Amino acid sequence: MKLDILVLSVHPDDAELGCAGTLLKHIAMGKKAGIVDLTLGELGTRGTAEIRAAEAAASAEILGLAVRENLEIPDGFFQNTKEYQLKVIEAIRKYQPEIIITNAYHDRHPDHGRANQLVEASVFLSGLRRIETFNGGELQDVWRPNLLLHFIQDRYIEPDIVIDITEYWDTKVKSVMAFGSQFHNPDWDPNEPQTYISSPDFIKVVEARALEFGKNMGVKYAEGFTSAKILGVDNLFNLR
Repeated sequence: MKLDILVLSVHPDDAELGCAGTLLKHIAMGKKAGIVDLTLGELGTRGTAEIRAAEAAASAEILGLAVRENLEIPDGFFQNTKEYQLKVIEAIRKYQPEIIITNAYHDRHPDHGRANQLVEASVFLSGLRRIETFNGGELQDVWRPNLLLHFIQDRYIEPDIVIDITEYWDTKVKSVMAFGSQFHNPDWDPNEPQTYISSPDFIKVVEARALEFGKNMGVKYAEGFTSAKILGVDNLFNLR
């Protein structure tokens, strides 16, 4: 299955927090989008890997994804190594996306920056024909997307581009809250510890960021992205 947009993010729920509105917007335009989570998030303080997998599936339904899968790379201790690069390359070549979105350059959680480095290296290597990978026993074609974007997570990073997601904000929030083990949920086991993201104030912070980015482009809500390469448009009237 060829995708238009593929999100490669390290933890289940990273994509929802970082770019769910953008995915929803482009899916509504008829584009095919999918998420490949790198890890099961098994080191998370609350819930279990199995619970998070079920939550990821529920969120995928809300978003209308064409596909969601998990590479099951070890949470917390992975490095940017050949072993894991090959796993990511296989996913890139399998779905042949035009655009890849991944984690922030650096962030409060060290996995986010390391995932960015892993994906960035794998995107380049995926275009090299002498690196052979296989899917279902068949040699994969080389593939390199046209664009690699990075969403902005807990720590503020100045965006290179912002996307109006006002129409899709409420559905984005539903996709985030599908992860009931991770975010504020009065019905969750009271014996499990509270965390930074399970606070009822956390989603307010997410909204505040979206409001800030939206204000700067003259809309209510927006998501911001960074790019290592200069971004361009072929029509000035497409800029806001």
